[in-house]
Amino acid sequence: MLGASSDEIGLLYAVTALSSVMTLIVAGVIADRYDRKKIILFAWLVWLPVPLIFSLASNWIQMLPGMILYGFWLSGPTGTAYVVTAADKNRLTLTFTILSASWSLGYIFSPALGGYLSANYGMQLVFHLSFILYLLAFLLLFPISSQHASKLDSQPSFMELLKSRRLIGLSLFFAVIMFVLLMIRPLVPQFLAEVYGYGDFEIGSLGSISFLGSVILGILFGKLGDKWRMPFSLAASMAIYSISLAFLVTFGNFTILLVAAFLAGASFINWSLMSAIIGPLAPENARARWISVPQTISMAISFMAPYVGGIFYEFSPQYPFILA
Repeated sequence: MLGASSDEIGLLYAVTALSSVMTLIVAGVIADRYDRKKIILFAWLVWLPVPLIFSLASNWIQMLPGMILYGFWLSGPTGTAYVVTAADKNRLTLTFTILSASWSLGYIFSPALGGYLSANYGMQLVFHLSFILYLLAFLLLFPISSQHASKLDSQPSFMELLKSRRLIGLSLFFAVIMFVLLMIRPLVPQFLAEVYGYGDFEIGSLGSISFLGSVILGILFGKLGDKWRMPFSLAASMAIYSISLAFLVTFGNFTILLVAAFLAGASFINWSLMSAIIGPLAPENARARWISVPQTISMAISFMAPYVGGIFYEFSPQYPFILA
């Protein structure tokens, strides 16, 4: 990544996570006061310049402004509150995982395509195409309905919300999950290239398989969560991801890595499963603020995770994955 070492790559992702921490609480406050549709639109507007900033960067330091903007996560609690309010409560887990699967569906071909384009035409073309797709996504959001939080005589303050032991307990648990995911996720392409010697196309293809796994496993775990219990789906996704990491550090054979990549898709639905667990517990008139608490705590605790992963990687490429 523009001459960056593993710990510098970790630092870039840590900056993004820190930016998220600083915006999540703000998003929770304004999403309980103003039209959530407009906040989601503004969040995408902030992201629009990111691919262009990356395309102009000639070293990793020049990527910092883009990483900061990419971390402006105004749509985090806003989008979660929007879905919890609008969705069928009997199919809430499936709703969240289908949204996650839809996001992953777009990534099935894009990593392989991005790897091919970058190898043959350069990364600038990839970033320019990304900007066009970001713009289209922004425009496609305009038809969604407006949504406002319920207006009651009084709303609980943040301090009142923080008195909930259940909320804080879940927040800390989710923070551990996010720390593990963010510690190793940026290092997977580097590990595949440096340890097993795979090129951009092979790594991109494995990324596509991961997102295919996310689509299929996401729908499966969504149905299981609604039929049985949401925490069961979350535990199952964590166990499957652990198996994929064991395959990754043990086998360099591409066929086995395809299986590992498919199972690794379980990690991309964890945030949706956590949202499905925490969202219904929120008071209706303070839903976005309630949701912003675990999201903020998760990012606050885990924003240094990529950097920590980079440090472990410097000792041995296997260490961060074994720890995870």
